[in-house]
Amino acid sequence: MEEYRLKGLSCPNCAAGMEQQIQKLEYGESAQIQYNSGKLKVDKRVNIEQVEKILDSDHASIMKEEEGHTHAHASMKWLLGISTGIFLFALLLDFVTAVPAVPFYLTAIILSGYQTFMKGLRNLTKLTFNIETLMTIALIGAVSIGEWKEGTLVAILFGLNEYLEGLGMEKARKSMESLLQIAPKEALLIRDGKEEVVSINDLKVDDLVLVQSGAKIPSDGIVSAGNSSVNEAAITGEAMPVEKGVGESVFGGSINNEGILHVKISKAYEDSSLAKILHLVEEAQETKTPTELFINRFSRFYTPIIMVISALVMLVPPLVFGGIWGDWFYQGLAVLIVGCPCALILSSPIANISGITRNARNGILVKGSVYLEQLGKIDTLAFDKTGTLTKGFPYVETYESYSDEKFLSVAAAVEKHSSHPLAKAIMKKVADFPYREFEATNVETVSGQGIIAEVNGKRHWVGNEKSVCHVTIPENVQSSIDAMKRDGLTLVIVADETKILGVFGIADEIREESQSVIRDLHQAGIKNTVMLTGDHEKTAEKVANRIGVRSYFGGLLPEDKVAKVKELTAKGKVAMIGDGINDAPALASADLGIAMGKGTDSAIETADIVLMQDHLGKLPEAVSIAKRVNRTIRVNIALALGLKLIALLLTIPGLLTLWIAILSDMGATILVTLISLTILWERKEKEKPTIKKEAEPQHS
Repeated sequence: MEEYRLKGLSCPNCAAGMEQQIQKLEYGESAQIQYNSGKLKVDKRVNIEQVEKILDSDHASIMKEEEGHTHAHASMKWLLGISTGIFLFALLLDFVTAVPAVPFYLTAIILSGYQTFMKGLRNLTKLTFNIETLMTIALIGAVSIGEWKEGTLVAILFGLNEYLEGLGMEKARKSMESLLQIAPKEALLIRDGKEEVVSINDLKVDDLVLVQSGAKIPSDGIVSAGNSSVNEAAITGEAMPVEKGVGESVFGGSINNEGILHVKISKAYEDSSLAKILHLVEEAQETKTPTELFINRFSRFYTPIIMVISALVMLVPPLVFGGIWGDWFYQGLAVLIVGCPCALILSSPIANISGITRNARNGILVKGSVYLEQLGKIDTLAFDKTGTLTKGFPYVETYESYSDEKFLSVAAAVEKHSSHPLAKAIMKKVADFPYREFEATNVETVSGQGIIAEVNGKRHWVGNEKSVCHVTIPENVQSSIDAMKRDGLTLVIVADETKILGVFGIADEIREESQSVIRDLHQAGIKNTVMLTGDHEKTAEKVANRIGVRSYFGGLLPEDKVAKVKELTAKGKVAMIGDGINDAPALASADLGIAMGKGTDSAIETADIVLMQDHLGKLPEAVSIAKRVNRTIRVNIALALGLKLIALLLTIPGLLTLWIAILSDMGATILVTLISLTILWERKEKEKPTIKKEAEPQHS
């Protein structure tokens, strides 16, 4: 399939009509016009000249590579401008002279309404009833009863309506496209000691590239030389630069802030995190929500219904109540114009694209409008604990020392060569204090208990309670141990042959933002927050109380988490948030799966929504944006239908005019477009200082 960017798409109905015409061409069966993203996908064998003729019938065309969107609606704008000038001149002529102004009105109608008129005539011959059909009948009717001023105004204002409608959609597309421009185009490849500029599409795994200060990193890779801060906003939405050194991973599309980096490519560009994100963001624009699908189905029946109502307005009052034929024919024409469904069709897509774009700027990847709509309806958020509300790796929360001379020194001697997460946590804590360095010998690991080793010629034990059963534990020490256990801490006890030297109380560290995120989610309208964890009940209770979730469940196996999520979904709309790897079954069981994990492949592929940061900080804003999008769509639909209803009610006393009809339709379209675009507005955040990246979490 060939893909082309289009300019000049003015309305979804027109795009659908052109798509149907292209599909009738030889080899055109699979053709797609994606209105939201302004793209045409078509078989390579299709005659492109015939395609261009079809596009030209609606002022649309294929965009050349060097073109931008600036001139997408230029021809329409000039025609409208000239038509308006001629119309104003004709009005003046009518007012100050006796010279017939009909030729000028006719010229203005032809310039601004010719395309609509011709499409409408074709539609009438095929008995296809859409916006162009309505406008064509209205134009013919107005001219046939000598209403030249109104007929000309209908043609000009309908053209203006389409122009503004297309402009609003273009604004939403441009905002989306600005995200897609972050992809780097070239890379500085180091080959045989020489630097060579190549396209990023030519990069291969294990290629070495040079990234200069201010340049974009071409694809995912590992820093092999150099040190610099990197702006990862393109991936994570975080404005805060992150320090990168040798051995650390970097994302394609990130910007190297100051130093020179040598990066060994770990993924070809098409497999990189950035490429996947951009592809999914583009696809997301074209998904249809249940609301949009309903509106599209509704508009198919809506136009014929409006034509029937118009016919009844024209016929019933003269035939039944003795009304004047000319007056009610005029009223019927006004009903046709009021019936134009432009605003109704536009009520959803611009709002959805704006919401998806706004979230993408924040590093939140919503895989489609349908998921954005669902996020706005969620009332329950279920969280996995480890790696989501907590950092996913242990730290020493508290400790008790009963031998200041030996406790830390023995613990360090035994644990410093271990790669176990608990050993790393202890070494990190010990490093905060001065201690004498010893070496451990004859180190023996006892499964399910801990380690036995000789330090300074004496045997020492470092492990859980089972490992120190040879020692008589004093009452005060036992009470400290019991208190730590009640707090849900994991114990590491250090002992020699006769006594306890000290106890470490270790926990999974709670993320700094967890408490504020839960509070903000409740303020954003989430009624129920639930924490699910495999940890025992005491640990679950402690974390839940500290961060403020409204309920929690501990001791859950993966299948128990799935069962609990299903139980919650029976009571409300549930989103499950996890790290996208070990929570996949629970994520799939929820109404909405939200994964976090800083761009891991599995997270991007499995979840409906991905938080590209490795924290929950942006989640409350994503929920607020989704709820705002849903509110905006409801307001848009109410406006679109409400203004039409008011205009239609004016037919009862016979007060509806073509002027009122076209202004009510255009007003609804403009309001719907402007309200939808306000979703894109956001306050600029103050620049934050550079941070040093933390060690990678080890998920338990």
